[in-house]
Amino acid sequence: MRYAKVHFEDVQVGDEMPALVKGPIRQIQLTRYAGASGDFNPIHQDPEFAQAAGMGGVFAHGMLSMGFVAQSVTDWLGVGTVRKLGVRFTALVRLKDVVTCRGRVVGTSEKNGERLVELEVWAENQRGEKVVTGRATAAIPSRLD
Repeated sequence: MRYAKVHFEDVQVGDEMPALVKGPIRQIQLTRYAGASGDFNPIHQDPEFAQAAGMGGVFAHGMLSMGFVAQSVTDWLGVGTVRKLGVRFTALVRLKDVVTCRGRVVGTSEKNGERLVELEVWAENQRGEKVVTGRATAAIPSRLD
């Protein structure tokens, strides 16, 4: 994976982030995420349990989807740049779904010596349904630094 070197002067309101495509989502990915996060809720692992809970089957952890969105920001602006990320989970991510993370610049500012980029971010499935929506703030370097 290569990280682009984006400078504050290169970013304008309305710019779109490069899309990040993840998936198709597989059960092994959910099992690995459960191990990494410590979230072993059977609703993400056991199809019968998830069905009995009225969820229509196994689905991905919401925080996995949020992690995809965070990755899309760091892939574009660099590791260590994210200052704030807030999301809302709007739909379930199912096995075999392909998740595409997107975003656009909605503002730029300078505060406490940092050059900040405000982003509207979201993830959508292969049907174009938004599964995560939110906002992110990243601090990126200037060419003048």
